Amino acid sequence: MAPRAQWKGFLKFGEVSCPVALYTATSTSDRISFHTLNRTTGNRVKREFIDSETGKPVPREDQIKGYEINKDDYITLEPEEITAAVPESDKVLRVKAFLACSDIDDVYFDRSYYLAPATRASEEAFALIREGMRKRQVVAIAQAVVLFRRMRTMLIRAHGKGLIATTLNFDYEVRAAEEAFEDVPEMKIKGEMLDLAEHIINTKHGTFVPGEFDDRYEAALIELVKAKVEGKAIAKRKPPKIAKVTDLMEALRQSAGMDGDKAGPKQAADKTGSARRRTTKSRTCTSSPPRRKAG
Repeated sequence: MAPRAQWKGFLKFGEVSCPVALYTATSTSDRISFHTLNRTTGNRVKREFIDSETGKPVPREDQIKGYEINKDDYITLEPEEITAAVPESDKVLRVKAFLACSDIDDVYFDRSYYLAPATRASEEAFALIREGMRKRQVVAIAQAVVLFRRMRTMLIRAHGKGLIATTLNFDYEVRAAEEAFEDVPEMKIKGEMLDLAEHIINTKHGTFVPGEFDDRYEAALIELVKAKVEGKAIAKRKPPKIAKVTDLMEALRQSAGMDGDKAGPKQAADKTGSARRRTTKSRTCTSSPPRRKAG
């Protein structure tokens, strides 16, 4: 059975347009979930909104949005006022520009969706847009639309027989990288230490295969629930031991399989037969350092 579309509208660039449907690309429905219970009675508990002054529950019809302008001083907003203020969507994803993926820092990426033709009649126009982008190796930036009750800007790229549309964070939502890296000192690494690090990277070279990565947290929860259902004792796991690195060079040598011998990284690479550099297909979109300035 085909999945249910989360949104339907039109994809348009220039005078070319076609009906499209948007489907979620990820889902959390298969994750294990828990309910909150009363430890004494075993009954589920309900969440209530309580008045911070009176301590009494506030029914849904008496709840209203408020914006704090001063300490404990709010202006209230009626649902009708909020609805009237939000621009109406005409259900059109208008392509504003085509550009290279490397022009967009993936720190702005939010959530991805699958974009497919919504009708048989739209398949040719859809394929034209998709193959045009694929041939030119570009992505499309669609103008902001109201999607899931919010204004959205989307990055659209070719993917297999369809398109992937990724919502983008707005500039004000992305913190400047300088804020996170402010206290990181400038350091230059060179010589044998850098050669060893490069050698280790070469020997660990691989490709991204999503199925090879397990959700160990989810698996542990499933095993825990299974043990509880079967009445089995739950063994406590010992925390992993992580050795403190006191000699960075020695740790690099051990990682490179040199185990203390004084041979250089080139000799170590010859022993393992993995010094050969490999090339891989570049990602559809590559990451570059955030260009946003602090402040």
